[in-house]
Amino acid sequence: MRTPRDLVGGAPRSTYTLTFDGRELTAQEGQTVAAVLWSAGILAWRATRTTGAPRGVFCGIGQCFDCLVTVNGRPNQRACLLPARPGDTVTTQEGTGRAALER
Repeated sequence: MRTPRDLVGGAPRSTYTLTFDGRELTAQEGQTVAAVLWSAGILAWRATRTTGAPRGVFCGIGQCFDCLVTVNGRPNQRACLLPARPGDTVTTQEGTGRAALER
């Protein structure tokens, strides 16, 4: 079976690592944080405030805010829009993520 990458002949120029909740993940140049998480089989990285229901990417274009994560200590980052960078530390979004802003 041919993959989309096979069809266009593309190949990543470089790979690097980032961490998600302490787990080291491989990222490819040009991927968003959400794409890196999906590639690792991680589908949820936030919980709703009231019910604790798991959330990940819903719209994929930055409109719904379901994909919020904390990146390098900054909460409320939209994983579907944020390019992954070498050495990023990504953590599950805790609640509204506002507690870290009050420090």
